[in-house]
Amino acid sequence: MARKADRPPFYPGDITLGRRSSKKATGNGESGFVGLPVLDAEPVANGRPRRPDWLRVKLPYGPVYKKLVSLIDEHQLHTVCQSARCPNMGECWTAGTATFMILGNVCTRSCGFCAVITGRPDAGLDFDEPRRVAEAARLMGLRHVVVTSVNRDERQDGGAPIFAETIRAIRREIPGCTVEVLIPDFRGIWEALQIVLNERPDILNHNVESVPRLYRQVRPQAIYERSLEVLRISKEQGLRTKSGIMVGLGESEEEILALMDDLVDVGVDVMTIGQYLQPTKMHLQVVEFIHPDRFRAWKEIGESKGIQHVESGPLVRSSYHAERHL
Repeated sequence: MARKADRPPFYPGDITLGRRSSKKATGNGESGFVGLPVLDAEPVANGRPRRPDWLRVKLPYGPVYKKLVSLIDEHQLHTVCQSARCPNMGECWTAGTATFMILGNVCTRSCGFCAVITGRPDAGLDFDEPRRVAEAARLMGLRHVVVTSVNRDERQDGGAPIFAETIRAIRREIPGCTVEVLIPDFRGIWEALQIVLNERPDILNHNVESVPRLYRQVRPQAIYERSLEVLRISKEQGLRTKSGIMVGLGESEEEILALMDDLVDVGVDVMTIGQYLQPTKMHLQVVEFIHPDRFRAWKEIGESKGIQHVESGPLVRSSYHAERHL
């Protein structure tokens, strides 16, 4: 696929997406950060749709869950499970797995789907964070660690040095442990991306999140072609690559299949497909709840197109069953 010329990246505040709430909010009820701009999706019949039975999930519970909460708090860490309100937190945490979120818990981007706080992060980087992640992973008994982050667009390096040191720290602390990183696009600054690639993570994940037509609503500060380039560069350096999308935001079948073709073109090994769920009233509305049969069909189609493994289901998220993707 031909590479398109990059345009300058958008920054928070550059784009106005429809009406904005007059009340400042952060996505989790805290004040003090910029309001999250959202674009109203097309209204659905009878207002906000009710979740179907296949989207019911277990609440977190039990001694293993309590132990993980204690470990995360004790080590002053963040998990994307909590910050992004993942529907699988009950299942995964009860089973003793979690996805660490580094570089703080304040994101410089204002994606219309994401519950992570939007605002201006504290200046600088926490260079002790990798040690704490590695120690917590050891205490949790993990053999496959998933590490993701907020976007740090205020930095030229995008926080890449912390990603790199976290990979090194986990491998020092837990010999033989595999490491998966779910990275941002680093604004197309390939020197920053290379800092991460040099550490040779076992899986390099970067989500395209949605079809190109919906990027203005879903990922206003991202560029679809730039995300594909992240995956292409990573694959050319011999890494196992992974990407994922959410559905139910108004994308068509043809757009999903074309996106699969794009992922095949850049050599993606693993694809995840899951149902978008609206985290708060300030975020994009669900246009459609997709029946599980369609998810099963997409798995078959994606793998027939040449993607080695497609994890597809209503509750699938980037890190769901991540240890199986090796």
